[in-house]
Amino acid sequence: MKQWEENRRHIVRLLEDADRCGFCDFMEWLDSTYFFRAPASTKHHGSYEGGLAEHSLNVYKRLTARNVIGDMGMKRESTELVALLHDVCKIDRYFPETGEDGRITGWKYNTDVALPVGHGERSVILIQQQGLKLTLEEITAIRWHMGGFDDSVRGGSRELSEAFRRYPLALQLHIADMEATYLDEKE
Repeated sequence: MKQWEENRRHIVRLLEDADRCGFCDFMEWLDSTYFFRAPASTKHHGSYEGGLAEHSLNVYKRLTARNVIGDMGMKRESTELVALLHDVCKIDRYFPETGEDGRITGWKYNTDVALPVGHGERSVILIQQQGLKLTLEEITAIRWHMGGFDDSVRGGSRELSEAFRRYPLALQLHIADMEATYLDEKE
């Protein structure tokens, strides 16, 4: 069994625990995409087959290691959902390049996406479009998981501070994402 297949099984087990309305339809859609096989990027962290799923698990491990459920009283299902699905926006960003034998030889970055909005917004929209209902806290956490790297912040938006103040899960997800990216995953 390939590593990305093992990571898929682990992610599905964790998401099943969330017991969220719309889960079956959402998983059917997720399985129809490259989410589990795609890289997290083509040039940076997780730039290999299955890198996106591995990154999602690394964020989950970092977030749960921060003991946000016990010490901060955050809901287990919320931490699972935001950690594992924060980068759903990358689903149609990477497409496999194949050799003559049909095997994947690399991944190509797609600039022509159907939904040209910000990184976090795309994830929230795609998740909810596929029937998985998110709470306001989860929406905010996924939407702002890029923190200061989000294009709207660089453009002058002041909403990030309010998001982090109002929903600590948003800040904790951002920190876990940065830790996974820069401490656990090598370029």
